[in-house]
Amino acid sequence: MARKVKVGIVGMGQGGASIYKTLRSIEHIEITAVCDCRENAQGIKIAQLDGISTCLSLRDFLKVPNLDVIIEATGIEDVQKQIERDKEKSCAVIEAQGANLMMSLIEEKEKLADIKRLKGELDAILNSVQEAIEVAGIDGSIKYVNPSFSRVTSIPASRRIGNNIFEVSPNGALARSLRTHEAVFAHRAVVGGANVEVVANASPIVVEGKMEGAVVVFQPLTDIYKLMEQLKASNRVIDDLQTRINQISTSSYTFDDLIGSHPEFESALDLARKAAKSNTTILITGESGTGKELFAHAIHGTSLRLDKPFIKVNCAAIPETLLESEFFGHEKGAFTGALKTKLGKMELANGGTIFLDEIGDMNLYLQAKLLRVIQEMEFERVGGSQTIKVDVRVIAATNRNLLEMVKQGDFREDLYYRLNVLELRLPSLRNHKDDIPAYVHSLIAKFNRKFGKHVKGLTTRAEEVLMQYDWPGNIRELQNVIERAMVTVDEEIITHKQLLNLVDFPLTSQQEHTIEGLIPIEEMEKQLIRMALERYGNSVEGKKQAAKALRISLATLYNKLKMMT
Repeated sequence: MARKVKVGIVGMGQGGASIYKTLRSIEHIEITAVCDCRENAQGIKIAQLDGISTCLSLRDFLKVPNLDVIIEATGIEDVQKQIERDKEKSCAVIEAQGANLMMSLIEEKEKLADIKRLKGELDAILNSVQEAIEVAGIDGSIKYVNPSFSRVTSIPASRRIGNNIFEVSPNGALARSLRTHEAVFAHRAVVGGANVEVVANASPIVVEGKMEGAVVVFQPLTDIYKLMEQLKASNRVIDDLQTRINQISTSSYTFDDLIGSHPEFESALDLARKAAKSNTTILITGESGTGKELFAHAIHGTSLRLDKPFIKVNCAAIPETLLESEFFGHEKGAFTGALKTKLGKMELANGGTIFLDEIGDMNLYLQAKLLRVIQEMEFERVGGSQTIKVDVRVIAATNRNLLEMVKQGDFREDLYYRLNVLELRLPSLRNHKDDIPAYVHSLIAKFNRKFGKHVKGLTTRAEEVLMQYDWPGNIRELQNVIERAMVTVDEEIITHKQLLNLVDFPLTSQQEHTIEGLIPIEEMEKQLIRMALERYGNSVEGKKQAAKALRISLATLYNKLKMMT
């Protein structure tokens, strides 16, 4: 193994630092020591980091033993003389001029190394790209083709390089760019022995303002078509997912949102809480507006499926001709207008709950298909043949008498018993008017948040108006009335006049009798209160029963008794 040449450097400014950085990477050179009178000289700091001995005086530097070469990079005559006088006889000296020459040679070597490295990197890049690349000089001589060129055209590089582009492809994008000195975009042509159709882009190669040649990049149209098809397929998947996401929802209400103290209402609520823990099919019955959908939401939100979809289908709102497609989905081309495959509500609800509102409005044909889904948990899309299996809990609701419809042949008996595994009967609001104050309080709080208002409640007369009305539209009608009142009210209290202006409340038979007898309303009211107290007594319990009979709250009764004294 050859002995390393031990080198010392004097002058560690920019020039000396450059020499140091170059020499330290050469295998057979060992930098033993460096010297500079400036402690913060660039090269001194670098050498210290490398663990090389550093000297701040030339006298100390010249005491370093066994140096083979001293590179003097200061160019100072006195420094050069002291080195010649005090160095070891066997040590050679390279002065500043010689060092500059060496630096120039080293820099050129570094540039050449950089060029080779860049060429290697460029070759690696060009060889790895999927597009075909071809380069020609200004005279048309082909200088380079990458492996993808040979793959696309079936022409080996050895048969292409050295030929002239004006001869082998005179009408191509590369030849056109060389002739016009301009870029060429989206040029369609046929190349190669296999007559492959490609789309090409060509551009001039300009070095220091002078055109030296041109390069062309092209790709087979078949590859582009494949990418377009993949893009279309991806877009279809995205569209389907977006459609599915838009249709899937979760429950919006819980049992905490269901207010009521009437025994029949509390019984339905207790049964719903118990049923929520199972997968039992539920039929919710009751007049329109009694809260059937809210119960369905609450059941799903407390069930084991609460983190799965909750899909609502209003059987009365969907045209009969589209109902089957809405339920089970359809395949592309199943009928006119079916431009793509669509997932049905049953498929969207897989793993969760489907709520069939107004089930009594479903036609007999669809009833038969629904029966099969409930029994077998499988179906086919409209126009499809593939059987799709699902796991869906069914909650149905209706305001119609399904048993009577069964007798009349308008509803399938087998489907009725499949749906009516557990029935929740919701009472009409007129049968539990005592809950109206609680409903109104909850609705006012809700609409205060919605409209940014600060309504505190109703006057006593306004509450009486609500209690005397029969509410054929049930809780939904009450909600609409309170919402309209909240929109129009400017004060913090809603009065009976505002309610009477919003809704044409019909008079009760007792009120009609009072008007016909020409007895003032206030007097008739006092007489009714006295009659009620005479019947039920003046005890607290008696007053509760009297208030219930008069269909007013206990607080209202006390207020009226104060006014009567």
